[in-house]
Amino acid sequence: MFRTMKSDLDAVMERDPAARNRLEVFFLYSGYKAVRSHRRANWFFRHNMKFIARFISQRSRHKTGIEIHPGATIGKGLFIDHGMGVVIGETTEIGENCTLYQGVTLGGTGKDTGKRHPTLGNNVLVGCGARVLGPFKVGDNARIAAGAVVLNEIPPDSTAVGVPAQVVKMHGERIDILDQIHYTNPVTQQIQRLNNEIEELKKRLEDKK
Repeated sequence: MFRTMKSDLDAVMERDPAARNRLEVFFLYSGYKAVRSHRRANWFFRHNMKFIARFISQRSRHKTGIEIHPGATIGKGLFIDHGMGVVIGETTEIGENCTLYQGVTLGGTGKDTGKRHPTLGNNVLVGCGARVLGPFKVGDNARIAAGAVVLNEIPPDSTAVGVPAQVVKMHGERIDILDQIHYTNPVTQQIQRLNNEIEELKKRLEDKK
């Protein structure tokens, strides 16, 4: 655990140009405090002392503004920059050396049971305000743009932007398939499905007359 916590500290020093020294990060950085508290909470959670685990995580939430469920699995070197409003769900899995900015949600859609939250590979960056929702994989070295809403799997070495998120770059090369007008929108799909059902019900009522 102590080696992992040192990796978390090193991650802040390497990726935050504003970090002046390790002492400052250890005592004053809310993102580092939240991850450090999670390491303890997760230990209690895995040893079936869930009340204590939840107590630690809720105390950390009130002190840092970052909510990490004690059941989440987090690899070494996680850097949460600024951090306010970050939410990480129970079945989330985060690989090594990932970066999350403020307002990020790694959550569920409410439709799944069991594994409900996303899995991030190694070296993933999630921009501020992004939402990654569902039990799918975000591949190694992927980048999620600020404000994106990710509802499907993202391949490794790619960049995803938009609502819903679309992959616009893979392996450093831009993909020329992005269509901001005609891409599939799940909200539009749902509205169309409801309209079709209404029309079908109207037709049945007319047939009965």
